[in-house]
Amino acid sequence: MDDHDTLTLARTIFGEARGEPDDGKEAVANVVVNRLKSGRFPRKASDPKTIAGVCLERFQFSCWNADDPNASKIANLQTGSSPVFDTCFAIAQRAVGGTLADRTDTATHYHADTISPPNWTAPPAIMTVKIGHHVFFKNVA
Repeated sequence: MDDHDTLTLARTIFGEARGEPDDGKEAVANVVVNRLKSGRFPRKASDPKTIAGVCLERFQFSCWNADDPNASKIANLQTGSSPVFDTCFAIAQRAVGGTLADRTDTATHYHADTISPPNWTAPPAIMTVKIGHHVFFKNVA
């Protein structure tokens, strides 16, 4: 793992959870790490099996989708951009370094509670926890 992984994860956390409490930001980082550990992500063989590869996999984290207004906001964020981004970066450092505890019970997916549950939330998926405005799931088919 390298600085690219840390910065990409921090940008993902910011794009997905900047309005969440710190435990919600940490949970988003947990999902990325859990996806990498699962070996199922990224799904395309040509994508790098790294934290950045998981974050940037097409259509997996909406903040990176080309039509999402967050994409242009997060693409160039650096430490010192804002106190919230600095928090996201610190969380990303802990996640990349392997010292961030998993708050999600190995969840690999989540969705905002402001939308209808996606199809993938049906069994065999198991909801593990709700933190802030995100609902987390494991065992997603």
